Amino acid sequence: MVFKKNKKDKFAVLLEKIAANLKESANYFADYKLGSKEDTKVFAEKMKEYEKLGDSYVHEIIMELNNSFITPIEREDILALSMIMDDVLDGMEHTAALFEMYSIVNADEYMYKFVEAIRKCVDEIDISIGLIFSKKLPQIRPHAIKIKEYESMCDDVLRECIKHLFTVETDPIRLIKYKEVYEDLEEIADSCQGVANTLESIVMKNA
Repeated sequence: MVFKKNKKDKFAVLLEKIAANLKESANYFADYKLGSKEDTKVFAEKMKEYEKLGDSYVHEIIMELNNSFITPIEREDILALSMIMDDVLDGMEHTAALFEMYSIVNADEYMYKFVEAIRKCVDEIDISIGLIFSKKLPQIRPHAIKIKEYESMCDDVLRECIKHLFTVETDPIRLIKYKEVYEDLEEIADSCQGVANTLESIVMKNA
């Protein structure tokens, strides 16, 4: 039929689902306001739901790759991209769990800086995934660069907050708790950079 629309590639659909779930979870992660121990429980449980959904999409990707002889880009790249995006979500879920385990009910200014940078990284990831299968691969590069810039900002925040923590905190237990949360948040940014590196590799291979 002349007017029949081309069916969207199944891998494009699945990667976009992973990216959309990641974006929704990053927005929840950044916007959720803690105020009590019960809040930390709700926060951790909701992030676990997002993480489980992300895992189900990655499982679908793996099943489709096992059943497909031809893929729009190299199957290793599709798998790597889905796995590294899942690492970002796993990191957020793990950090949310730390808030509950350590009963941290007040996020400080450094945590807000981390989560805003992570949210911006995920926005760039979401845009980039939409470009992969639209024959606009060179347009991905500026978004990958922005992700790396946000990750670099998180490196700076980590150095700043660790220095501040060891300067002002007198409770060793509280110091350990906050240091672990800060480092977890920076690791999420590292995973975002991993997505950027994977995107750039795909561009180089296919552009």
